[in-house]
Amino acid sequence: MGGKLVKNGKRKKSANGQGIGAAMVSADRSPRCAAIERKTRETQIKVELMLDGSGRARISTGVPFLDHMLDSFARHGFFDLTIDAHGDTEIDDHHTVEDVGIVMGRAFSQALGDRAGIKRFGSAVVPLDEALCTSVVDLSGRSFLAYNVKIKQERVGHFQTELVHDFLKAFSDEARMNLHVIMHSGRNPHHMIETIFKSLAKAMDQATAVELRTQGVLSTKGTLS
Repeated sequence: MGGKLVKNGKRKKSANGQGIGAAMVSADRSPRCAAIERKTRETQIKVELMLDGSGRARISTGVPFLDHMLDSFARHGFFDLTIDAHGDTEIDDHHTVEDVGIVMGRAFSQALGDRAGIKRFGSAVVPLDEALCTSVVDLSGRSFLAYNVKIKQERVGHFQTELVHDFLKAFSDEARMNLHVIMHSGRNPHHMIETIFKSLAKAMDQATAVELRTQGVLSTKGTLS
């Protein structure tokens, strides 16, 4: 994936919201990409994103369970996503998980540019055995997270389940979007968290797709900010 940041490109997707690939984007439309790097005293993170991808992922965060979830997110959202993160995981995973959410959110926001021509809204209900989750997004330019999820277990392996909320809060803040996550049922925490990331991916895939009937941004205000 190239590192070029395209601020005002438009995405071309098929009618069902699935990506048709950067190679299929017409010559008058630049593929929407972002390459973001953030360094602090706690983490160093690089994210490369192509919205018009095919679901290719290269994820290395130092947090194996997060790697697994983000690989699933890229695959089911048809986003090409590369993440290279190094953090103070010898202390705990919090800084790395939250900061990956920050940089991912910024990548989506910048790749979307002025958000002209997108569907803006997306929703998906995803099951995994006994677990069932709904994610609903509005790429409104305003951040809000409603997290209606209760996971009894504190950990999946070494991963703290409460960090899912921290990741989604950082992601939704920096992507400047409304995000509602509703867990309808579930027993196994791995299944429950996986339905969150898969449903979020499908909802984002819908919301970032092009709406051919829209002129400019889909807002009565004339702006998504």
